[in-house]
Amino acid sequence: MKLGSPFRPRLLSALLFSIFLGSAPATPAQERGELRIATSYKLMTLDPQYANLNENTSLLSHIYERLVYQDDNLELKPGLATSWRPLSDTQWEFKLRDKVRFHDGSAFDADDVVYTIERIRDFLKPPSGGFRSYVSGIKAVSAPDPLTVLIETDGAVPNLPLFFSSIFVMNRPSKGFETTEDLNAGHPPNGTGPYRFESWSSGESLRLARNDDYWGGKPAWSKVSFRVIENPAARVAALSTGEVDVADAIPARDVASLKERGARVASVGAARVNFVQFDVARDTLPGVTDKSGEPIANPFKNPLVRRALTLATDRGILVDKILAGYGTAAAQVFPNGLPGTSANLLPEAPNYDEAKMLLAKAGFPDGFNLVLAGPAGRYPGDAESLQAVAQSWARIGVNAQPAAAPFSVFNTKRAAGDYGVWYGGTSGEAVDIILHTLLASPDPERGTGALNFGKYRNEAFDAMLARAESIAVGPERNAALAQATELVMADQPIIPLYHFHHIVGYGSRIGSYVLHPRGWTTAMQTLPAME
Repeated sequence: MKLGSPFRPRLLSALLFSIFLGSAPATPAQERGELRIATSYKLMTLDPQYANLNENTSLLSHIYERLVYQDDNLELKPGLATSWRPLSDTQWEFKLRDKVRFHDGSAFDADDVVYTIERIRDFLKPPSGGFRSYVSGIKAVSAPDPLTVLIETDGAVPNLPLFFSSIFVMNRPSKGFETTEDLNAGHPPNGTGPYRFESWSSGESLRLARNDDYWGGKPAWSKVSFRVIENPAARVAALSTGEVDVADAIPARDVASLKERGARVASVGAARVNFVQFDVARDTLPGVTDKSGEPIANPFKNPLVRRALTLATDRGILVDKILAGYGTAAAQVFPNGLPGTSANLLPEAPNYDEAKMLLAKAGFPDGFNLVLAGPAGRYPGDAESLQAVAQSWARIGVNAQPAAAPFSVFNTKRAAGDYGVWYGGTSGEAVDIILHTLLASPDPERGTGALNFGKYRNEAFDAMLARAESIAVGPERNAALAQATELVMADQPIIPLYHFHHIVGYGSRIGSYVLHPRGWTTAMQTLPAME
């Protein structure tokens, strides 16, 4: 079991930077026809600013681009912006890349950036405002010339360039704001990216064509087709039979058999966390009862119960057995060693005796029943993880009934409050962004707590996080984030389970696949085999 091992991303090739800025330019020997990808990501909208989910970030990155890009060490690199600098505590200047065009032929300029920010900040509202927290601190944005953007913030926002590494830039229409409904109704997405939109079937497929006029060089593939296959075994089968060239989210248990059948595998540690989250707000919860099946007061309001369940969770089984070593046990939101993590937080081995004592002290000497919900097929080992956690909790008298569902179903029910405790996962650009989204008190105006479905509130943590976010990027900020993390993890609003490794399989038509810790699946990461 890997307890608290530091995060050391795989050393990627120098080509990675060019790949994720846009697309690795093709040479005549490399150029190929259609690239076929089986993906677990189920794209549900063509609006690049509707929801901050990896399926949107991954698939729509072929069409749209960001001002700033994060490399494999999560360091910031130029994208559509070539440079940026603070002019004061509340003013930033971004210089833009020249001679960039949208797919409809119109020139990219500062007005498009202004439109992008204003659309997210002023037009899209929750639940469609998944990126709103990134721009909520922007007071004004202007374009003094076509290649310069000036941003004025309400207060100091030292992390503003990092926020822009998540926001896709849209083309300003002739009037008004484009609605999500219009974008989904067949109005062709118009970005600056290496591939153009061809067709889309919600939750089923996405087809793209090469943008021959792409500013970053001619992409390697003339066509790209994404086929949504949510079932991991079906993705593995499609790769094994040659139906597809690339398959993402390969289960660790299938790596050896894929290699035996001639496929190759790439993996990298993920900048993300999978966890159990509690509803700590409501007085009673669906699926939570005493041993006779009668409803009881919400036990998760008591930190002793949350601590007991944490001590009764065997992360070793999850990492070693379910993930077959392709993961690291978690005690915080990012793997140890990344900026903002705490060296003091290390995963604990289970202690069932102490867990039983804490349950008894909390008034549950005989335990209780619950339904443990989670998605099936979205994350490596998700359904199996539900079973393993349930078996661990049974040892202290907490009888958990696993309830796995397709992610679209699970996500809808979770948002509707149908669950009292659930397994989930999230990724982000940095530690503070996950803390801001997952654990900060829900506040639509401030844009905090968008993924805090358990409605956890901790004013001391909120204050510590706000202080950390006010500090410029560097060691002092990282130390403040680590301290805030230590405080909130002591209260156990979630149980961090593991940081899984992204695993992608690819066939003979592929020369190499370059993984990124954010877990994107794109044609730009896929280089054709040389003849």
